[in-house]
Amino acid sequence: MTQTRWSAVRDDQVPEDVDRLLLTVPEWFGRPESNAEYVDDARTMETWTVRDDAGEVVGVTLVSWHFDHSAEVHFTVVDRSVHGTGVGTAMMRAVASDVRARGAALLQVKTLGASSPDPNYDRTRHFYQKMGFLPLEETDLWDEQTPCLIMVMPLV
Repeated sequence: MTQTRWSAVRDDQVPEDVDRLLLTVPEWFGRPESNAEYVDDARTMETWTVRDDAGEVVGVTLVSWHFDHSAEVHFTVVDRSVHGTGVGTAMMRAVASDVRARGAALLQVKTLGASSPDPNYDRTRHFYQKMGFLPLEETDLWDEQTPCLIMVMPLV
């Protein structure tokens, strides 16, 4: 891939691309029932994409709003072939900037908590912390075997 600078934009819904991208990273997205829900969500939710020079979607973030002052990164997936090249960073920076401009004071994300050791999710948590998210609370929101870490990014 020759792209050196990625750009994220709010885009039309791309459920087929979400489905395709999920298959590139089964170590994060290995539950078919959850993946089907993400594809369904991608049909209706606010969508951010990063595309390569050929126009192919290589990253998707879905955003939801809970209140005027808070938005959530509902879902993010990046094609394995471009991991570590800045696609995720471009999406998080663009989303944070946009929701801040629309009046949000907080941006949140939920991910697997550290009490369930997993090297892939260690990377995920590190990425979100690097982006400015702070761990807020680990709960059994999903279930006792799947601890949910709620992270927030202050935008003001």
